Amino acid sequence: MNQSQPTQEQKDEMLWRIAKKRASFRKSLASYLVINAFLTAVWYFTAQTYFWPIWCMFGWGIGILFQYADAYHDNHAFSTQKEYEKLVNENK
Repeated sequence: MNQSQPTQEQKDEMLWRIAKKRASFRKSLASYLVINAFLTAVWYFTAQTYFWPIWCMFGWGIGILFQYADAYHDNHAFSTQKEYEKLVNENK
């Protein structure tokens, strides 16, 4: 069997891992939206002097962007499997 061709079991495991990342991202995004809407409402119904919720939105938003990139655009830049395949191809 060719070592570089994943088995069906390996493919299923990879798909489960991707599905878990995407579901986790959606949950995180929902939390981000709800909590930041709440913080904005607190700001709106109180002093309204300085828009302080922006700091939560910005900081947490960076994390959400990284999680999105990992879940939907995983390019495997640091993938052990890709490095292994590259070494195997170089040594043929």
